[in-house]
Amino acid sequence: MFIDYAVIELTAGKGGDGAVAFRREKFVPKGGPVGGNGGRGGNIIFEAHHNLNTLLDFRYKRIYKANNGEMGGGSLKDGRGGKDVVIKVPLGTVIKDYESKEILFDLDENKRSAVVVKGGKGGKGNSNFATPTNQTPRFAEKGKPGEYKKVILELKLIADVGLVGFPNSGKSTLISTITEARPKIADYPFTTLKPNLGIVRYKDYQSFTVADIPGIIEGAHEGKGLGHQFLRHIERTKIILFLIDITSEDYESDFETLFNELKSYSTKLIEKNMLVAFSKSDLADDEKINEVSKLKFGEQDITPLVFSSVTKSGLKELLNLMWDSFQETKK
Repeated sequence: MFIDYAVIELTAGKGGDGAVAFRREKFVPKGGPVGGNGGRGGNIIFEAHHNLNTLLDFRYKRIYKANNGEMGGGSLKDGRGGKDVVIKVPLGTVIKDYESKEILFDLDENKRSAVVVKGGKGGKGNSNFATPTNQTPRFAEKGKPGEYKKVILELKLIADVGLVGFPNSGKSTLISTITEARPKIADYPFTTLKPNLGIVRYKDYQSFTVADIPGIIEGAHEGKGLGHQFLRHIERTKIILFLIDITSEDYESDFETLFNELKSYSTKLIEKNMLVAFSKSDLADDEKINEVSKLKFGEQDITPLVFSSVTKSGLKELLNLMWDSFQETKK
């Protein structure tokens, strides 16, 4: 099951208390202080892994606690530090503060890690408090409590090309045709209830990734339909491919609605490389295909490409277009 949002609570370990101890040696009636320091409390660390793809585990476990540090001992022995808790998450996970919604960490590289809550500092033993006027202190410092945070985990897919279109515009069929991804496909709205990520093998030894983003409707940026639940996945894509059903009654309105939803969600989205393609050309005659091929979209006057995932017509040209645009993003 694909889960891309979770709320969890984190408590780092408490630092161990410092020890009160004195040297006990034969013929030394008044030995000096030898209390050791307490150990540091355990941290909670998040680490990104490319082979994970869901936050499902956090649906069943929502509270995480690290171990406390051990108390200091005699003979200047420091307590052992609490064991850190390492939580593995999918590559592309964003960690936010639950209250402020501030982004704390963005784990967008494989094996990137972050200490999200720090363990408390161990208390000092009485050996640290000896002075000329108080050579036998009978007190030590308490360990500090570990940090606590309630955080939001959001998973944002990392893809080179993001497919954007209304429900039933042909995104799932396209990604199942050009990659090994196998999304559910049917002729009714919102068939795709989760983003799908696939790898396109291009020519001999090259490849790029494509994300099928669930259908966007008017008002998606306000949370309508599947709204915010999936718009976040477009943020990391380098290229946005608008898919328009060639059987639609108003192509310009379709594009403007999709474009405005992305813009309303984040103005950064419309700064990306944009492509437009008409799907389902097998359902149109030559006159209609010739007509839509001459249209221009957006302020950039984007020329659309027409294809069919069923007959494979125009599919090679579409892959070339995506690849060329992908190469431009590297410049």
